[in-house]
Amino acid sequence: QTVPMEGMRRTIATRMLHSVQTMAQVTLTTEANVTDAMTMRAGISRQWTELSLSPLHLAVKAAARALKDHPRLNAIQGEDEVQLIAEANIGVAVSLPEGLITPVIHNAGQKTLAQIAGEARELASKVREGRARPEDVTGGTFTISNLGAYGVDAFTPIINPPQVAILGVGRVVEKPLIVQGQIAKGSMMYLSLTFDHRVVDGAP
Repeated sequence: QTVPMEGMRRTIATRMLHSVQTMAQVTLTTEANVTDAMTMRAGISRQWTELSLSPLHLAVKAAARALKDHPRLNAIQGEDEVQLIAEANIGVAVSLPEGLITPVIHNAGQKTLAQIAGEARELASKVREGRARPEDVTGGTFTISNLGAYGVDAFTPIINPPQVAILGVGRVVEKPLIVQGQIAKGSMMYLSLTFDHRVVDGAP
């Protein structure tokens, strides 16, 4: 069977190839202890019975906060300059049968977890049902790609140009941890950050 590369698949292929050909992309991966975050999520979910809170929503909120301290990652790459953006407009990759689309949670740093969760779910529904407007999928300054729901631990996300960074979020796994010399159960998650090495170095 021969499957033509056309429509959305062709657009994605062109953009991804352009991304890796025009940027010095580097991925850093670390395993984060998210035990406290998962405990908080469980407590909030008991209160918000009408609104399901996922690890992705926590990652969006955490990333928006972190981008305040690392403004060079919340940026748009120009030909000979980098434009640092004040608002964290975080794109969240959504899988469709024909490819990926990235709706944007605008000004995520100024929104509560409840607002982020509600908006993320509404945007995902819009793109899957073909109701998304241009403003729903444009204007992103940073992207999060979540493959945790598919059982993936760590991966190498590709930057969505003209942005300069993307965060890959893996699954949450319960593991034995050593805490103050004692074995305890904890929740761990791999985070993989791909960034353009022309814009920022590995240490920061």
